Amino acid sequence: MTEPNSHSVARILIGDDQPDVLKALRLLTKPEGYQVETASSPADVVEAVKDHDFDAVLIDLNYARGSTSGEEGLDLLSRLQRIDSTLPVIVMTAWSSVELAVEAMRRGAKDFVSKPWKNERLLAVLRTQIELSRALRSQRQLEEENVLLRDEARRPFIGKSQAIGPVLDAITRVGPSEANVLITGENGSGKGVVAQALHAASARKGKPLVTVNTGSIPEAVFESELFGHVAGAFTDAKSDRLGRFKLADGGTLFLDEIATIPTNLQAKLLRVLENGQFEPVGSSKTYSVDVRILSATNADLDQEIADGRFRQDLLYRLNTVVVRIPPLRDRKDDIPLLAMHFLRRHLIRYRKHLTGFDSAAMHRMLNYRWPGNVRELDHTVERAVLMAHEDVVQEGDLALEPKSEEAPRLEEMTLEGIERWLIRKTISRFGGDVSKTAKALGLSRSALYRRLEKHQL
Repeated sequence: MTEPNSHSVARILIGDDQPDVLKALRLLTKPEGYQVETASSPADVVEAVKDHDFDAVLIDLNYARGSTSGEEGLDLLSRLQRIDSTLPVIVMTAWSSVELAVEAMRRGAKDFVSKPWKNERLLAVLRTQIELSRALRSQRQLEEENVLLRDEARRPFIGKSQAIGPVLDAITRVGPSEANVLITGENGSGKGVVAQALHAASARKGKPLVTVNTGSIPEAVFESELFGHVAGAFTDAKSDRLGRFKLADGGTLFLDEIATIPTNLQAKLLRVLENGQFEPVGSSKTYSVDVRILSATNADLDQEIADGRFRQDLLYRLNTVVVRIPPLRDRKDDIPLLAMHFLRRHLIRYRKHLTGFDSAAMHRMLNYRWPGNVRELDHTVERAVLMAHEDVVQEGDLALEPKSEEAPRLEEMTLEGIERWLIRKTISRFGGDVSKTAKALGLSRSALYRRLEKHQL
């Protein structure tokens, strides 16, 4: 597609299944001088975007008669992102589905307006997004996107509290060494960020840091993921594939949630850690790699060993040095620092203009227990940035659960919502211990990890 001319008339596309809505929006935007096209179905929206250049797209989230789930709109949003990720898409939704609007923005929507809309608000959003679209497209967004990607890849470890002091000291002392490090801590406490900091402090920092969440890999493909495979090794092996160990050669391999590795595969991992050698699945050729191992878990590995689920000799290879990360509730002095860091990052991402948190919001964050730790704080600030209506984040924007939370009315919840609520309550009850949570819920640890990832907990 050709780039839009910055001096040409702005061209917008409006997608909605209601003719009255399309007519009203066309009349509203006509005095602004926009060239407006309309579409009444997701398929028509996609076809129009494929055939023409637009400065902005305004879409409804529901099209089928009686539909309120928003799935059609979310799917349409994903399809538009695949066609042109720089195209600003604005979604329309009712205030009763504000969580749906938040999900849409997570998937790439640049803003949302409520139905029934306020004319001034809708026109202001359109003007802003058109101006941003033209400015960003003129430089193809390369500089800003690359900077953002680098920032995400080098997430700084932030903290000055007394509780976090030993972690910072370990990064300074152990980072430059070749020692394998086991990082422990509750779910969401920042184990991955510590791994990045250790790699960045090492002589391997110019080489790859390859991360593997072992809890999310199905057992059937685990060996292939780590060691690779050759074409024809199994049914879906259409071509050769390099494993994570080979990709990390010369650098660092971070094995997250190490306690979830099936016991029958722990011996194969141990062999690689002992001599740096492995064979891809379906091959007899032995490869040698030079990899530093960082690993992480929130499980009690001593108990896992006692229960026969983890090899003690494997633990000895992993825990040359152990770094324990305290939960966020034990490092409250770091909450203001972390909250402001996340605020600045999400302000850039969502192009918002906020100056900080009001006193009530900060007080609420300082007195909340944060069962999801730093990850929950990050998601809370992200949501607050999206929902804030004032110049500062207010307590209500945080949407944190009250201290004495009452159970929601289950008959008013979706099955997915019930699952998310139950997992969140159970993991909070066990202080973030995934093994105990999985046992209480009747799940395997890997199954629970997949649900935690699905619900972004």
